[in-house]
Amino acid sequence: MKATTVVFGILMHNWFCIKTGFFPTLKEIIARPSLLLSPTEISRIFMAKLWARGFGDGIDEAGRSTKEHLITPNAHGSVLDLGAGHGHTVRYLDHAKVTQYIALEPNVNMHPLLRKAAFDAGYHESDGSFVLLSCGAEETSKILAALDSKPVDTIVSVLTLCSVPGPQKAIHNLVPMWPGGSVFCTPLWVYVMDGCRLDCPTDIYCADLEVEDDNGVLSSPWKEKELWGQVDEPEEHLLWHQVGKFVKN
Repeated sequence: MKATTVVFGILMHNWFCIKTGFFPTLKEIIARPSLLLSPTEISRIFMAKLWARGFGDGIDEAGRSTKEHLITPNAHGSVLDLGAGHGHTVRYLDHAKVTQYIALEPNVNMHPLLRKAAFDAGYHESDGSFVLLSCGAEETSKILAALDSKPVDTIVSVLTLCSVPGPQKAIHNLVPMWPGGSVFCTPLWVYVMDGCRLDCPTDIYCADLEVEDDNGVLSSPWKEKELWGQVDEPEEHLLWHQVGKFVKN
């Protein structure tokens, strides 16, 4: 019965994605035939169209209670949002505690709606309270350069690390970016969904992370770590949920 449920879930999710994103993406390809030479760009267009046409809002609504519990009361100072998408995370930031929203989103097709979401939440590029970076989470040197090597207070990752090349290395390299703060993470598909890999255990990568100190000794950087998922949800589920809070030493 469990196997049947998993297979049915895969079929339904794939059908919804194709139905929602295929035709808008096809329209873009017809308008710009040169896109056929760039499968990666087609995948990014598909993801942006899919996310904008209800999929992103549906995913956000499904996780609303978790985000309100995890992000709203804990995010503070400068917040780095990995894979910001269309800016759903900024809706959960308390403007009284969050002074700067730094959105990391390599898919430029998502930038217009991301900018609007940040503006609507009161964060603006003109005064520096909103910073939009087009690089990926694995490009830590570019992130540091863009931020003038200034540390951040909070890192948020929602449905993002699954699409980051070399997520373990990326997580390891991101740790020094905040001297003592918090990180929140929530996890044919890889080619269609802009690099997302459903078999990427990002919760384990975060929990088992070790960093080397000045004496060459490896140890966990976390003074507090907590992971949880949905009750009775099997790991075999297509979109198995794991949510975590990690506080650095």
